[in-house]
Amino acid sequence: MTGQPEFPKDFKNYLRTNTLVEIKGGRERETFLNIWMVQVGDRYFSRSWNRSKKSWFTDIINSGVGQIRYGESILNVNGKKLPANDPTQEKINLAYLTKYNQQENLIYSQGITQPEYAHYTIEFFIDQKIK
Repeated sequence: MTGQPEFPKDFKNYLRTNTLVEIKGGRERETFLNIWMVQVGDRYFSRSWNRSKKSWFTDIINSGVGQIRYGESILNVNGKKLPANDPTQEKINLAYLTKYNQQENLIYSQGITQPEYAHYTIEFFIDQKIK
């Protein structure tokens, strides 16, 4: 995306070599939750597995903000729902199926790439505001 700051190189390296990052949605949550995240080009996405009304996903939809923790580092992020009909959804599906292809993850990666999960896709951006 033009005009958006890039995610740090150490985050990109971490995401490339780890299957989990942690997320905290909104401004009220105190704890982080493990999630899967994928990279498509220079863009970063995650989907809500539970699709719950009380989740990191809905907190980010409602507030537009959150935090990602990877290792000992924390990034302030903005999140925006990606339309279910966005052509990038197919690339996100492929990224999930490629990254989470371990035997124990196949049932989940095949599940989260079903059409209904496209409605629960968030794109992350570096938050440019100081909190």
